[in-house]
Amino acid sequence: MTEQKNNAGKSWVFNIDNEAQGIPRKLTEGITTRVFCGDRVMLSVVRIEPHATGTVHSHPEEQWGLLLKGECVRIQGDEEIAMKPGDFWHTPSGVSHGIRTGDLGATVLDVFSPPREEYKKAGEGFGV
Repeated sequence: MTEQKNNAGKSWVFNIDNEAQGIPRKLTEGITTRVFCGDRVMLSVVRIEPHATGTVHSHPEEQWGLLLKGECVRIQGDEEIAMKPGDFWHTPSGVSHGIRTGDLGATVLDVFSPPREEYKKAGEGFGV
């Protein structure tokens, strides 16, 4: 049997619900994120309040997103697709995209490669 150890204080262990971890960023009204950056990939835990809309934007980094909780509409190019928990999507470099929520709000895990330079520090905005 493997002994489990306390993860407190480990620099390489994180918890998705620990608001004290990560680089905080307010993307727009009703949308915040906590960013975790490695050398070649970046994770962003995005909290989207009910009835919030993210600015449609694009960036040179490739992006994957996974809807963890809630519901949302993913906007990509000229399509709008309703998403439920467990759905995930791929956004290639340079493709316009955004998101909006209804009554439930949402939690999304975004993955960027390479890391977005503007997200390596706390701040506001999508950085576009």
